Amino acid sequence: AAANQIPPACVGMVTEVRGFTDPQKEEYFRKRFRDEEQASRIISLIKSSRSLHIMYQIPVFCWITTTVLEDMLKTRQQEVVPNTLTEMYIHFLVVQIKMKKVKYDGGAETDPPWSPESRKMIESLGKLAFDQLEKGNLIFYESDLTECGIDVRAASVHSGVFTQIFKEERGLCQDKVFFFVHLSVQEFLAALHVHLTFSKSGVNLLEEQQTTSQESKTRKSESAEILFYQSAVDKALQSPNGHRDLFLRFLLGLSLQTNQTLLRGLLTQTGSSSQTNQKTIQYIKEKISENPSTEKSINLFHCLNELNDCSLVEEIKQSLSSGSLSAESLSPAQWSALVFILLSSDQDLDVFDLKKYSNSEEAFLKLLPVVKASNKAILSGCNLAEKSCEALSLVLGSHFCNLTELDLSNNDFGDSGVKQLCLGLNDGLKNAHCELETLRLSGCQITDEGCGSLVLALDKNLTRLKKLDLSYNHLGEGRRASLTSRRDDPNWSLETLEVEPAGQRWLTPGLRKYSHQLTIDADTISRKLKLSHNNQMVTHGEELQTYPDHPDRFDVKPQLLCKAGLTGRCYWEVEWKGRVDVSVSYGGVNRKRESLGCMFGQNDQSWSLSCSDSSYSVWHNNKKEPIISSVSHRVAVYVDCPAGILSFYKVSSDSLIHLHTFNTTFTETLYPGFMLKPVSSVCLH
Repeated sequence: AAANQIPPACVGMVTEVRGFTDPQKEEYFRKRFRDEEQASRIISLIKSSRSLHIMYQIPVFCWITTTVLEDMLKTRQQEVVPNTLTEMYIHFLVVQIKMKKVKYDGGAETDPPWSPESRKMIESLGKLAFDQLEKGNLIFYESDLTECGIDVRAASVHSGVFTQIFKEERGLCQDKVFFFVHLSVQEFLAALHVHLTFSKSGVNLLEEQQTTSQESKTRKSESAEILFYQSAVDKALQSPNGHRDLFLRFLLGLSLQTNQTLLRGLLTQTGSSSQTNQKTIQYIKEKISENPSTEKSINLFHCLNELNDCSLVEEIKQSLSSGSLSAESLSPAQWSALVFILLSSDQDLDVFDLKKYSNSEEAFLKLLPVVKASNKAILSGCNLAEKSCEALSLVLGSHFCNLTELDLSNNDFGDSGVKQLCLGLNDGLKNAHCELETLRLSGCQITDEGCGSLVLALDKNLTRLKKLDLSYNHLGEGRRASLTSRRDDPNWSLETLEVEPAGQRWLTPGLRKYSHQLTIDADTISRKLKLSHNNQMVTHGEELQTYPDHPDRFDVKPQLLCKAGLTGRCYWEVEWKGRVDVSVSYGGVNRKRESLGCMFGQNDQSWSLSCSDSSYSVWHNNKKEPIISSVSHRVAVYVDCPAGILSFYKVSSDSLIHLHTFNTTFTETLYPGFMLKPVSSVCLH
């Protein structure tokens, strides 16, 4: 609160205090749990608790967790991690009360933890926490404590819970100041105070005007209870800086019977009815569907988790696993659920490939928080324009960007987009924590002008950038020579620089700049297939053709290969009718046997897109993956041989719509190929 009142002109430097990195988290837990096997199991359990995973960046939360787990191991002989934030903080509070009872009151570990004295202390701390949270205060004075009925001297005598969660220091004028050990502890106790007040008196402290009816004072009706939780949700959403987010999670978590049972002795168990919980859950879902900011949406999903409701998340998970997820048809709530799922996934945060979900700028902007949290972001060929570069610039300039590799290849944002990116690079690369090592801008319609902006940004901020790919752009000889000289400059970290090929032709928009003319190899075509239209059309007819014998001919399967192996980047389009497989294959694929393994896509030497009037599917090594999409009778293939990328698209109204991408390593030369079922045809373009 005080920091917000300092005029910006008076701020000379801002220091960011960062939390634990993943290795530091692991180091912390291994130090606290000396038994190596036990420490490894606990670290594994902690990693599996995805809903709490982000909190482990906070050192205090790691301390809270170890305090809870040590008690659980000692008293229950089991290794479990509480599933929700509320459950974790309840366990922590109870552990502190038990420690005080044993250490200062002479009690036994088996005694009930709560006494009139400890109840009064926690209730008073809860009132202090809430009153000061409402004022935006994190530091308090002795007068604030006195107003809440806290006798500092008496409390200090008993120490224990008081000094574990509450600290005392000397201020600049030697006045005593007090604060909770962490803001999350203050928010938990504030939520506990609001819950206690409502359950005892029916008074909703979150409402500015209270009803004075006898009913509201003596009992909380179901309707009042529903309004109580809805008002808490509304208050959190209205907060401009998110300072009620954790408070809301705790308050909703305290409504569950299971959590109230853990606080037996402090709380009178009045667990909300299932109907109240369901109405609260539905209200939160409605708020998510109103498309609030990403941060608020994510917190609302955490709130659903505190209420043990994962229905929206499971809905998206099932759609992802079944392949029925269509980015074009996602509602705002489903987009928010997808962001929440991806941010909770170690696997997707390691390598995030936007094309798995959609190759559109709209999808990119909605999934931007995932890009920011990822280690490697593959955004190639996703139709990103200058607007996307502007958004990405803010990510690159953030102190919390985790990106080590960024692939923006084959997006037509040109020089104007690069200039936007450079604004973020200027800020981000100055940051000592910037991890960006690889930047790919291949095939982005960049000229000398855009490259100049990029070089200027990199010159200003000599960084750890090791790989820079500017191939397939229109860079002049002078600019390429300038970049090459910087690669050899010992002040630069650049190890790999790609600027070839270069030239005017690479300014053609989209993947069509890589167009490759296919020529059918007549020595491979099956006798079941007929060539026509100057060998540009293939038809599976009723009559066998009289092609001469040749060792390369497909004897049994109605297949063919094209001449000239593929190199570099290649793109082609075909029109089809009937049932057709559009494929790429190594030249050594078997051609002489009657077996499924001879068909394209059903061995480890070929990859296929199977097309029919009703659906698409992709095949490799006899594994089929259905594709949920409407059907177009024109498809396109893009291959980047060195990068091991093979992408299939449907062509609709001259636009490319991504169907599937294989990421692999090609160990032999590739050849385009086709398989045609009876009464089918393929026309090359």
